[in-house]
Amino acid sequence: MTALSADVPVGAAPPRLQALRRFGYRFVRSPSGMAGLAILAAFTILAVSAPLWIGHNDLDVTKATGPLLSGPSAHYPLGTDQPGRSVLLLVIWGSRPSLAIGVISTVLTMILGSAIGLFAGHYQGTIGGALMRVTDWFIALPSLPLAISLAAVLGQGDTSITIAIAVTSWTGTARLVRAQTLAVEARPFIERARALGAGNMQIVFRQVLPNVTPLILVSSTLTVAGAILSETTLTFLGLGDPTDVSWGSMLNQAFNQGAVTAGAWWYLLPPGIAIVIVVMGFTLTGRAVEHILNPRMSAK
Repeated sequence: MTALSADVPVGAAPPRLQALRRFGYRFVRSPSGMAGLAILAAFTILAVSAPLWIGHNDLDVTKATGPLLSGPSAHYPLGTDQPGRSVLLLVIWGSRPSLAIGVISTVLTMILGSAIGLFAGHYQGTIGGALMRVTDWFIALPSLPLAISLAAVLGQGDTSITIAIAVTSWTGTARLVRAQTLAVEARPFIERARALGAGNMQIVFRQVLPNVTPLILVSSTLTVAGAILSETTLTFLGLGDPTDVSWGSMLNQAFNQGAVTAGAWWYLLPPGIAIVIVVMGFTLTGRAVEHILNPRMSAK
C-alpha cells in the first residue's frame, strides 16, 4: 500500500485522463487540426439548425417563388435553380443527408472492419486465414461498381447508399487493425494476461482493443471524407432518394436541367465547393489526430 502511494501521487488524475488532456492540448496547438475542426463545426451547426429556419415551402419545387435559374442577387446570394428555389438554402439543407450518410456509413465501416481485423489478428489459424481471404476478395473487387450494384439492388434511398458504402469500404480498416493487433499481441503484457488465465474475448476486448483504438479513430476521421464523396457519387448517379435534397442530387439536377449549357455556374459550383470544403475539414482533422497519436510522426 505504501509503495503504491509513492508511485501514484495523491490527487493525481488517472492515466487515461492525463493522456486525454495531453491530446487536447496538442490538438489545440495544431493550426491545421483547429482549422479542420472549425470547418466541421460550422457545417454541423448549419445542418442541425437548418429545420429551424428553412421551411418545406423553400424546398418544394411546386411552391418556389423565385426567378427561374437566376444568377446571384441581394435576395438570392447564390442564385436560384430551374424551379426558382434558393441555391443557398438548398446547399445548407443538402448538408444534412450528405453528412449523416457519411458519418453513419463510416461508423458501420469502422465496426465491421475493426471486428474482422481484431479477430483475424487474434485467431491466426483457420479463422484468421478465412477472414483475410474474404478481405482480399473484397479488395480485388472494384469498389465503385460494387457500391452501384448494391445500391441498385437494395433500391433507391439513403439506407441503401449507407449500406453500399459500408460494405465496400471496410477492407482498409480491417487490414490496418489486423496489423496493429499482431503488433500488440507480440508484447509481453499479452503473455502475462494469458498466464493469468485471461480468455480470448478478454484479451481481445480488454487488452488489444484499447491499444488499437487510436488507429481506429484516425482511420475513421479519414474514412468519413471518402464516404461523403461516395455518397455524392451514388446520389449523382440517381441512386439516392429522389425526394430528398443533397449535394449529389443538386449536381444531378443541375446537369439534367441544363445548367452547363445555360452557363448557370451558380447552380453547379456551390454544392461542389461545399463537398470539397467538408472533405478538406475531415482530412485536416484526421491528419492532425494522426500526427498526435503516431509517435513516429510526432518525432519528426
